[in-house]
Amino acid sequence: MNNRVGFIGVGNMGTAIIKGLAAQGIQVHGYDLDSAKLEKLGREVGLTAEPSPKTLVKHCRYVLLAVKPQHLPAALEDIAPELSPGHCLLSIAAGITMARLQELCGGRCPVVRIMPNTPALVGAGVFALCFDDASLDAERRDFIRAMHKPLGQVHELPEKLFDAFTSVAGCGPAYVFYVMDAIVEAGVNLGLPRAQATDIVKALFSGSAKLAEEGGMHLAELREMVTSPAGSTIRATMHFDRMAMRGVIVDAVREAYDRNVELG
Repeated sequence: MNNRVGFIGVGNMGTAIIKGLAAQGIQVHGYDLDSAKLEKLGREVGLTAEPSPKTLVKHCRYVLLAVKPQHLPAALEDIAPELSPGHCLLSIAAGITMARLQELCGGRCPVVRIMPNTPALVGAGVFALCFDDASLDAERRDFIRAMHKPLGQVHELPEKLFDAFTSVAGCGPAYVFYVMDAIVEAGVNLGLPRAQATDIVKALFSGSAKLAEEGGMHLAELREMVTSPAGSTIRATMHFDRMAMRGVIVDAVREAYDRNVELG
């Protein structure tokens, strides 16, 4: 059977994955209620627009569900009769478990759960892949790994860790942007023009992340490099400690985790 990948839903995350696959020469098909999005992707990356989800399933071995979680049951109900053991069903819908996916597709084919995050839009995402389905063969696992690697880091995790991954990496960009925005406001408060403060903070975070990735040092050591005795940095970080900032962050991620568990 062919290795074409079909997307039901071509929103932001679906589009990011589509572009990453097309860049590898993988044939991509798509169905979406917004025909303008399909036409645009057809022009940009050669996506083949399908008239219905059922025709997409007939033409593609891999079917990726990139719809909102509340719309997934209806989408699967429509295509389930067309699925066969030769297909592979992929889902990026948050909170929809493997068991639920298998139930909705009637166990007709292997299912894979995927959790991306938004930096995949610029090829710097972090993905979790769940290969817990025992009917998934090595060939299809290898293909799914390969199709995500150009989009960022890929981590294979058992489903029991998906809520933890989602709370850290799936929600994580919002935490980072929240802190970035707060530092921009601090800079504006100290007299920096907003546009300049924004550029400075963007460079601060991208540079710090690059140093963390390439410097080969523990994060605590990198922090200590900036923290001179009796200097301004130690004054700031000690204020964080007095405000229990580490605990606040840990508790915030736990709140996200608890909500992910509720949604699942």
